[in-house]
Amino acid sequence: MSRAADLARRLGEQAEAVCRHYLPNGRRQGRYWTCGDVTGTPGRSLYVRLSGERAGKFCDAADGTHGDLLDLIALNRGLDFRAALDEARGFLSLPVPPIREVVPPVPTNSSEAARRLFAASKPIGGTLAEGYLRSRGLDLPSDVSALRFHPRCFYRGPAGRQEWPALIAAVTDGKGKVTGVHRTWLHPEGGKAPVDQPRRALGHLAGNGVRFGVVRDVLAVTEGIETALALRTVMPGMPAVAALSASHLAALNLPPALRRLYVARDNDEAGRLALERLRSRAGETDIRELVPRAEDFNADLLTLGPERLRDWIGEQIAPDDSHFLIRDGRQRA
Repeated sequence: MSRAADLARRLGEQAEAVCRHYLPNGRRQGRYWTCGDVTGTPGRSLYVRLSGERAGKFCDAADGTHGDLLDLIALNRGLDFRAALDEARGFLSLPVPPIREVVPPVPTNSSEAARRLFAASKPIGGTLAEGYLRSRGLDLPSDVSALRFHPRCFYRGPAGRQEWPALIAAVTDGKGKVTGVHRTWLHPEGGKAPVDQPRRALGHLAGNGVRFGVVRDVLAVTEGIETALALRTVMPGMPAVAALSASHLAALNLPPALRRLYVARDNDEAGRLALERLRSRAGETDIRELVPRAEDFNADLLTLGPERLRDWIGEQIAPDDSHFLIRDGRQRA
């Protein structure tokens, strides 16, 4: 039996004690411990088996998250696999193994640190992050795998290290490899967290972006994630990439087979310069500009509403791309 499996078994033997420690807002109901989610919020969608052969197994009916108590500890504390093993040994009062593999530290701003954070996050469905996007008038696309949620994401600011819930977006290269993440820290009661910089990126961003949809020969590129989601809300068939800033938009690596590129820039000087830089390096690709009425398309979505924004964008796209303006928002590419 592996060390991890042995720890999971030992935790299962003390399942109720584990739940009372890590999920103190839950309660026992028959053979199960129930609460809202792996972070321990009040509720009943997550349940942990307390006895029998499956003691220690858990499942969250809201988003499908499941596993054993070692997995639950990792998600509850926001730990990677090795740190979760150490946390479990501490709970069980077990000694640290005398021989341990020496793992080099991961640089704070590296792609590996970004991949670990994304892996430690949970699916966005039913979370505070989904609620935040809904409050911005944004529909989650069916290809929502680029967006996740972390209940306790570290934020380092002038006041020291804090923990806030966060929307986590995967930044990927053209082959789909995660090279970075973008974090939007959130307030538990709604909106962004009250910190100096509620949005920060981590990892390798240049040339890469947050991707929605499968690119064939037409693509829309934006500066921000919420702008990309605003486009997808009224054009669910249009693939989009959020580059995360005007400078990164200008440096975005474009697919080689691209026929037409829509640049949904922000309505400012930085956005105009990014458009011109893209035009200078796009070769034979047909570049089309999408201009918002307000500062960006998410602001337009909130002020105009989906139908009027769809009409506004429809006036700017090529006639042979009008099929992307699907009236039934339930249809997806």
